[in-house]
Amino acid sequence: MASLGQVIFWSIISIIIILAGAIAFIIGFGISAFSIPEVNVDYNASSESLRCEAPRWFPQPTVVWASQVDQGANFSEVSNTSFELNSENVTMKVVSVLYNVTINNTYSCMIENNIAKATGDIKVTDSEIKRRSHLQLLNSKASLRVSASSAIDWVLLPLCFYLMLK
Repeated sequence: MASLGQVIFWSIISIIIILAGAIAFIIGFGISAFSIPEVNVDYNASSESLRCEAPRWFPQPTVVWASQVDQGANFSEVSNTSFELNSENVTMKVVSVLYNVTINNTYSCMIENNIAKATGDIKVTDSEIKRRSHLQLLNSKASLRVSASSAIDWVLLPLCFYLMLK
């Protein structure tokens, strides 16, 4: 049977290995945040406009509007984008408004930084509003490098040493 000293020793080793794995994960993953945008008709505006909101992004992304009908059009002159720092002072809320939209056209709000690209699509007709959103990871560092099985291996490794001492 293992002594109390051996149990404490291997418990400390386990904690060190888990912390080292967590630190390596944070360094490899980087500090980043991204969220899927929600696109809605902006009823507060005097003309037809769309509002694209995403609650959390870091680092600061770029926002580009596109249209299915007006492909290749530059909407930067008829849109307004703002970035508001969230209460934790780390991530930012993205709000972009597209003005002078036309009915029966599909618009896309694309939010992108070096980690992810999120798109919110909206089509407004006389009778309905259709929405679709998706998120794509762009940087391989943003994908989870540690699989569940390897994480379990790191946790079980010190336990194996402990059981060998019994």
